[in-house]
Amino acid sequence: MEEAMLQTKNLYALSHTAAAPLLAGTAYPWEALPRIGAFIQELGAALSLEEYDHPQENVWIHKTAKIYPNNYIAGPCIIGAGTEVRPGAFIRGNALVGENCVVGNSTELKNVILFDNVQVPHYNYVGDSILGYKSHMGAGAVTSNVKQDKSPVTVHAGFRRVDTGLKKFGAMLGDHVEVGCNSVLNPGTVVGRNSRVYPLSMVRGFVPERMIHKNNGETVPLREGN
Repeated sequence: MEEAMLQTKNLYALSHTAAAPLLAGTAYPWEALPRIGAFIQELGAALSLEEYDHPQENVWIHKTAKIYPNNYIAGPCIIGAGTEVRPGAFIRGNALVGENCVVGNSTELKNVILFDNVQVPHYNYVGDSILGYKSHMGAGAVTSNVKQDKSPVTVHAGFRRVDTGLKKFGAMLGDHVEVGCNSVLNPGTVVGRNSRVYPLSMVRGFVPERMIHKNNGETVPLREGN
């Protein structure tokens, strides 16, 4: 049962991302990670230059996006309507950033899909990861995308281990996930829809939907009104 909850269809509403055609063809969302760059180039080439600026090769920025000074944006990259890229942001390429997102001060993105309304506003590192609709990472929260021994990442779901075949895999955050300040999402972390991670947490494996992951590693159900 838990393994089924790792599937793309159980983590994300694809109506909230331009990456829907890419993700729709996956059983598990991390299968899209090696294809993000090529997908961005194909999608970008089809975008209207009446709606998007094309300031450099393989970079498309919606004309309503607010790009502050003193940042770095490398392609392939698409930045959607209404999104803010704040000073000090470092976008290293292979980044599909949705509408009305916040990419904040000293935040680094690399090989990522950010669904619409995602916020990574302060001192975040997000690499080889997919962040669902309206997910939010608090200040200093980061993904760790490579194991220390450089071996392929596996996802732990209950007593099952799902092999990904990927050496670089940060985190899959479902829709409406909240990650507290200064938390670390270890390689292969998957957090289900509407779950919360307490500040200063070290997360590994799978957190089911509508759960609270406490910073002592305990996981408890999210109650109505919490």
